[in-house]
Amino acid sequence: MKVLVVGGGGREHALAWGLARSPRVTDLHAAPGNAGIARLATCHRVRAEDVAGLVGLAERLAPDLVVIGPEAPLVAGLADALRDRGVAAFGPDAAAARLEGSKAFAKEVMARGGIPTAASGAFTSFDDAVAFVDTLGGHAVVKADGLAAGKGVTVATERETAVGALRDSLEGGAFGEAGATVVVEEILEGPEVSAFALSDGEAVVPLVLSQDFKRAGDRDTGPNTGGMGAYSPLPWIDDATEGQIWDLCRRTVATMATEGLTYRGLLYTGLMLTSDGPRVLEYNCRFGDPETEVVIPRLRTDLAELLLASAAGGLANVKVDWTPDAAVTVILASGGYPGAYGTGVPIDGLDAAAEVEGAVVFHAGTAEADGRVVTSGGRVLSVTGLGATIGDARATAYDAASRIRFEGSSHRTDIAARAAEGE
Repeated sequence: MKVLVVGGGGREHALAWGLARSPRVTDLHAAPGNAGIARLATCHRVRAEDVAGLVGLAERLAPDLVVIGPEAPLVAGLADALRDRGVAAFGPDAAAARLEGSKAFAKEVMARGGIPTAASGAFTSFDDAVAFVDTLGGHAVVKADGLAAGKGVTVATERETAVGALRDSLEGGAFGEAGATVVVEEILEGPEVSAFALSDGEAVVPLVLSQDFKRAGDRDTGPNTGGMGAYSPLPWIDDATEGQIWDLCRRTVATMATEGLTYRGLLYTGLMLTSDGPRVLEYNCRFGDPETEVVIPRLRTDLAELLLASAAGGLANVKVDWTPDAAVTVILASGGYPGAYGTGVPIDGLDAAAEVEGAVVFHAGTAEADGRVVTSGGRVLSVTGLGATIGDARATAYDAASRIRFEGSSHRTDIAARAAEGE
């Protein structure tokens, strides 16, 4: 197989890493890729948001499969354009990708499918949105309706914070068109869970559960980020609750089918386990980052076979097998992230980190300059450790991370700490 991976972050490096391990993949390409992906694949300087450029690249390469990593090209219709040209594409078409592209649309799907979620409303009027916040007692989650690179969500425990977030989005244009509509919802209490399931439009095949850490600082302090770490599996979830979670994933795909929307690709369901059971917080139409960096290393089944079956059909005939290992990943970020940060900072210690047994270093925001690997983004590296227990995996991840150095580097020190203590 010849495979093209679209994207250049830690998620795409993990996908490329998994695909490179497949005996079926003999020719691997990426666009645009990064310094880590370049060690596994031929990289092409085409941005993930450049739909026309990516279609042209696919026409030149004639791949057997295109794996679309980020959400923006999916929402923009890259999968549609590829399929129109007879190219197998992993990822939903633009109509189905609205599950992530519009939080208001996602809420409509949940309502039609009877899928439990937080009470909410969608607003374009600042005054109406504030009035709804007041009905929630001044405590609310404010979300930009469209894609905001993981930064369009404010969890407001005070009315002043909620009103400020609404003003920034609806009147200040903080998120551009993505924030012209906001979804306001009640705050739910409980642990969050990320559920990955594959679909070929008919069959829905569960993968595994994971948990990520969205806040920038230890003990879940500081601003929201794209994710500062993750771990899998989640031994504290019982079989009955996990069954409920996968049932909600299946109901989501079935509900979309009743609306004439065929969902093919990865359905990421973000849930909160409340005292009343699992409730869906949001959907993503692609693999999550950094959860992918703990899911793919645990996968025994041929990743290329799985993704091709999702894109072309026949997923129900593929058995998914996992290692018994636990996985923990720690994000090394640029100083200042998720705010302003510099780039082009040289990175040392990558080879030393790779020598740690059970460790894999995935590049998230890196590039090559003058023969050196340098930073090129906010989240720079995702350092994953594997082990017999979460504690072992955590120790391995932090050991490897401690060997990597670049000026301004920051990371959380408590990723999966509570889960390891609970073992």
